[in-house]
Amino acid sequence: MPDDLLTPAWDAALDAFLSWGRVERALARATLSAYRSDLVRLARWSAAQGYREPGEVGHHALGAFLVHLTDLGLDPRSRARNLSAVRQLFAWLVAENLQPDNPTVLLGGPKFGRRIPSVHSEAEVEALLAAPDTDHPLHIRDRAMIELMYATGLRVSELVKLPLAGVNLPGGFLQVRGKGGKERLIPLGDVARDALLRYLAEARPPSRSPAVFLSIRGTAMTRQNFWERLVGYARSVGLRGKVSPHVLRHSFATHLLNHGADLRVVQALLGHASLTTTEIYTHVSKERLRKVHATYHPRA
Repeated sequence: MPDDLLTPAWDAALDAFLSWGRVERALARATLSAYRSDLVRLARWSAAQGYREPGEVGHHALGAFLVHLTDLGLDPRSRARNLSAVRQLFAWLVAENLQPDNPTVLLGGPKFGRRIPSVHSEAEVEALLAAPDTDHPLHIRDRAMIELMYATGLRVSELVKLPLAGVNLPGGFLQVRGKGGKERLIPLGDVARDALLRYLAEARPPSRSPAVFLSIRGTAMTRQNFWERLVGYARSVGLRGKVSPHVLRHSFATHLLNHGADLRVVQALLGHASLTTTEIYTHVSKERLRKVHATYHPRA
């Protein structure tokens, strides 16, 4: 909902960021509400200082904003949460090519521990893959999309933007343009390849769109459309908890490591610029080992 005290640029940026958080990261409503509250505080303060859009805010201005939070009497936990929201907003703006630089990189502040990402078990993924179980064209499309995401670890934005020119079925790989315009080759696997081949042969509507996956109207699928259908399938087979394309991507990486994949191979498949980003999945694997040990070892 627009805030009358925000400039149009700030209002648009916050709405787009929060929409991304809801669709791609499946953030809870309470989390999104907290983010909006924190970021509206930043936007109002920035506008009062003459910064009418996020790109005008530098790291010195953000330092002054942190002082402002202290002056407001916010406790350390609230200030830390506010800073985390600010960091995520500017990281997203850079990742989406909406501004060239991230002013929070040089910003001092508390270090935040990284949350272990949610993942589905292999049995849960199998149930999810089997959920689109009819020969209806939409089910054939959805099955191909879910198979492809789990087989390749694509970001949902990469999945819905995947062009026909990026699909090499004879070679069994995809050519994907990821964050920062970087390209990478990802092997398909036989099951995903067959699902994609069936969709292209039987279910893709005629269209001039270069996108692989199309809506029933012949236009490119959106992130939100795919997310909503994925959640619907998950609920139909009894999956509870967090369900999103991002969780499916987490599951892809975690299951690879559980089966002995090299961390650097997983990094390349995911398109991570830094190995540090990929290392979070080793913690997921260790946590799973602890749970298995605690559940099945007689003296755990």
